[in-house]
Amino acid sequence: MTDAHTVEGTGQRADSRTAAGTTVKTYREALRDTLAAEMRRDDRVFLIGEEIGVFEGSYKITAGLLDEFGPKRVRDTPIAEEGFTGAAVGAAMLGLRPVVEIMTINFSLLALDQIVNHAAKIYGMFGGQARAPMVIRTPGGGGQQLGATHSQNVELYYSFVPGLKVVAPSSPADAKALLLAAIRDDDPVLFLENLALYNTKGEVPDADLPAEIGRAAVTRAGADITVVAYSRMAAVALRVAADLAAADGIDVEVVDLRSLRPLDRETVVASVRKTHCAVVLEDDWLTYGIGAEIAATIADGAFDWLDAPVRRVAMAEVPLPYAKSLEAAALPSAADVAAAIRDTLRAVGRRR
Repeated sequence: MTDAHTVEGTGQRADSRTAAGTTVKTYREALRDTLAAEMRRDDRVFLIGEEIGVFEGSYKITAGLLDEFGPKRVRDTPIAEEGFTGAAVGAAMLGLRPVVEIMTINFSLLALDQIVNHAAKIYGMFGGQARAPMVIRTPGGGGQQLGATHSQNVELYYSFVPGLKVVAPSSPADAKALLLAAIRDDDPVLFLENLALYNTKGEVPDADLPAEIGRAAVTRAGADITVVAYSRMAAVALRVAADLAAADGIDVEVVDLRSLRPLDRETVVASVRKTHCAVVLEDDWLTYGIGAEIAATIADGAFDWLDAPVRRVAMAEVPLPYAKSLEAAALPSAADVAAAIRDTLRAVGRRR
């Protein structure tokens, strides 16, 4: 038994029902199906953004939703991020639950004032008398040859701001669970996607099970070393961990942050206290990065348990090149992650 919709452009159904109450879906399909389900469940939920209706979104996340829900609830807008994000803030204050799609996180900078100075501040500035329950969905990341101004990960700008929640799912299952939670949350939530994840597949629970925003997940238990990551790099970490276990018996524990604000420091610290070593991964620049915050968290909570300094893996500190070979060289790779793990373990004499 399979779901009815198809993978765009193939004519083949990607979903397959499993006996365990899950369905195999792509990350893209998990997002689309969750949006549709939430719009059916709650008529206060509506979508707003550029080309999300007739064109069905730049990445086809909103495919078919205009036909089902109509233009009142799937609202195409002009190319004006500040304008339609501000409109969504106002709608949220008046009781609706808008889901904004910004074509890439790079373009969210045009709406920075509305997100940071308005959505994030309303609850505090009005003494709890008004809220802005809204979701801002936006993808980022390199590897698609889109050039320096279309390939950034600037989630640090938003993770820095009290009043916002920032989530970053790395799997189709988490895409569903975190989007459910984000839409139902009474605070504004920045929902980070990564272009490289849209076609990845995984089992997604059929049940309506929102995640807990602010809770990390230990996606692979291990004893030798902790790897902390989020979004695309959390998926890379799992692949590297499996390869190292098969090749050398290295037992890597992977902590997927899932939420950047609030940050689950307790899960990170508990893992490092168990393994005594840590490598932190991010798809962003090293300096002032989210990895720095994680490293500081480990220093605060697990310093006496560390056998080696925390190592960090991030992209090269350059505007991302367009040339494919240069772009690949600038982005953190599985080989970079494996090397950091081996170097850390070698430094403490656990592996040669």
